[in-house]
Amino acid sequence: MTHDLLTSLRPLLTAEASAEAYACGTEPGDLEQAVWLRLLERLASEGPPPDPHRWLRGAVRTEARRTRRAARNERPYGREPAGVAEYAHEPERLALAAARQRALREAVRRLPGRCPRLMEALLSPRDLTYREIAGELGMSQGSLGPERSRCLGCLRRLLTAEVAVG
Repeated sequence: MTHDLLTSLRPLLTAEASAEAYACGTEPGDLEQAVWLRLLERLASEGPPPDPHRWLRGAVRTEARRTRRAARNERPYGREPAGVAEYAHEPERLALAAARQRALREAVRRLPGRCPRLMEALLSPRDLTYREIAGELGMSQGSLGPERSRCLGCLRRLLTAEVAVG
C-alpha cells in the first residue's frame, strides 16, 4: 500500500516541486526530499492522507513558503564587525584562526558515514557548486541539502561536546 502510494505520487511531486522550487530559491530535489520526509512522518503517525494528491500539493506549497521565509531571514554580513578588520592580521589572531581551522578539520574527519567527504567538499577553497559536489561524491544533487543538514547537526553535537569537556 505505502509503496503504491509513493510510486503514484512521485510524478506529481516532481512536477509540483519543479514548479515551486526556483521561486523560493531552492533546488527542486531539496523541496522534493523535504516533502517526502513530511509524508513518511505522516504515514508513520496518522496513516495516509484521505486525498493524497491534494495533501501533496499543499505540502509542497507549505515547504516552499517555509523555505522562502528562511531565505528572507538569512542575510550575509555586509562587512566585518567593528574592530575585527583592523586586527585581522595580528599574529595572535592568525594563530587562533589557524587553530580553529585545524580543530574544525579534525572534527570533520571524525564524523560518521560520508559526512567527512561532504563537509570537506563544502569547505573546499574551490567553492564547489552542489552539482559539482554531487558529482564528486556520487550522490544526487537533491539529497545534498538534507545530508548537509544532518552532517552539520552531527558536527555541532561533536563540537558542543568538546567545548563542554575542554
